[in-house]
Amino acid sequence: MTDRPRAARRLWQLLEPVHAVTYFSPEPLAALTAAGYRGFWMGYFAGRAAPLGPVGPDVVLPLFHNFAPAHVARALPDAWSFAPPEHALSARLEGSVAALRRILGPAADDPGLRRAADLAYDAACSAPTAGRALFTANLALPVPAEPLPRLWHAATLLREHRGDGHVKVLVDEGVDGRTAHVLHALTTGIPAEVYAAARRLGPAEWASILDDLATRGLVAGGLLTDAGRALKTRVEDRTDELAATAYAAVPDAEIDELTQLLRPLTRAVVAAGDIPAKSPMGLDLQGLAD
Repeated sequence: MTDRPRAARRLWQLLEPVHAVTYFSPEPLAALTAAGYRGFWMGYFAGRAAPLGPVGPDVVLPLFHNFAPAHVARALPDAWSFAPPEHALSARLEGSVAALRRILGPAADDPGLRRAADLAYDAACSAPTAGRALFTANLALPVPAEPLPRLWHAATLLREHRGDGHVKVLVDEGVDGRTAHVLHALTTGIPAEVYAAARRLGPAEWASILDDLATRGLVAGGLLTDAGRALKTRVEDRTDELAATAYAAVPDAEIDELTQLLRPLTRAVVAAGDIPAKSPMGLDLQGLAD
């Protein structure tokens, strides 16, 4: 029998780049600007939060979990005065699909992509919704009829399902979102500068988090202790276990088939270079490219 948590991690690694073009590729960024949103971050928060409706920071902060309050408050709810959530939804879908079509070329119309879209969407539809607000909000959206939009939609569903579970695990372990960034950076070697740019996590806050982790026995001399590494392992393992519930009813053969179908698509997305090699998503893009 397929190891479901391990399969869930591998499928996240393959699906996340498909979803992530919405944050980095020029087509969705231009579409969000054309919809009326001002600047990258207003477009980001509007696009990702739009399935929830015209919400503000009080809803987005706990669900996204890892942003600075002032960062979110600069974009929401102000974004909805420029364009309503339904415009953000259209922009992010149409722009993301345009990016994938450019990147994939003829493969965008391949029967294998249609099959991958169907398998991924079926898995998402079988996933539990309890306690997964972002996933459930996205699941309530209309299902695209065409294969390429449906693949992007399915990738979005499964990554938000995993993300909701990840937030639950962090909360259970007493790790706030900002601390989670530092733990991940110390584990993977992602530079602090990446988080300063992408999450407004500057040197003073970084140092304060390190001090707190040291007090908890999780960091010593700026490095993770055995206890810190054990905590990070528990978080990742439990996240995989919760993500695996999306694939509990999927036959082993279909999990293997979806994995094989996604590999060339994901490699093409990574090779296009739109997604930065180092980002808070924490993916090993080089490993995916290889």
